[in-house]
Amino acid sequence: MKVALLLSGGMDSLSLAWWKRPDLAITLNYGQLAAKAEIAASQAICDRLRIPHHVLKIDCRSLGSGDMAGSSADGLAPASDWWPYRNQMLVTLAAMKAISFGVTHLWLGTVKSDGFHRDGTPEFMSAISQLMSLQEGGLLVEAPAIGFTTAELIRISDIPSDSLAWAHSCHKADVPCGNCRGCNKYFEVFEEVGYELDRLR
Repeated sequence: MKVALLLSGGMDSLSLAWWKRPDLAITLNYGQLAAKAEIAASQAICDRLRIPHHVLKIDCRSLGSGDMAGSSADGLAPASDWWPYRNQMLVTLAAMKAISFGVTHLWLGTVKSDGFHRDGTPEFMSAISQLMSLQEGGLLVEAPAIGFTTAELIRISDIPSDSLAWAHSCHKADVPCGNCRGCNKYFEVFEEVGYELDRLR
């Protein structure tokens, strides 16, 4: 078994990296506005854990919508950060690289609250894993933390506060905007788990 983690640089994937220690990590710059900060956060945790880190750049912004693409969300959007078929795209692109390293399992940092979007549900994870496993390589897609909230994952992972503080959750920029769904989640979770934000700044 060889595991690659799709590492976004957010709280969930950083905590999963700390908890499960994958064999390697893959971060994608697919044209999202916060790509630079996401890559920096991902590199920081990989350096600390001595996990090989691979960054892929494929510009898909022209196909995106919502906060992460710097445009209005599509009319079907359940939230302002909706990017159509994003997780399906990320899994496919990461798997295309992972298979060259002999990876058998691709992990996503999906948590319980991601079920707000259909591509964050257990049903989606099961379907995308089955689809990938039918193809050459037989790669399996898993979300080890899908049964946990972000706060529960942080506690289980026992990630130190100084490493968690590297996380970048803003959907709109490399510097946190403070008013998107990603930033709101970041501050709410830090408060819930009891970390002192002033001490970390």
